Amino acid sequence: MPHPAPQPPSPVRLRGWQRAALWLLGLGLLGLVFMLYTQPAFMVQMADHVWGCF
Repeated sequence: MPHPAPQPPSPVRLRGWQRAALWLLGLGLLGLVFMLYTQPAFMVQMADHVWGCF
C-alpha cells in the first residue's frame, strides 16, 4: 500500500493586532528612512559609500 503524499505546510495566519503591528512597524521604518534621506550629511555619506565600492 503506497504512502500518501506529504501535505505542504499551511500558510501562517496572522491575527488582526499582529497584522496592524506589522503595518505600523513597516510604516515606521519607511518614515525613518525618509527622515534620513532629508538630511544632506547622510546623503553625502551614502554617496561616499557607494563610490567607495568602485
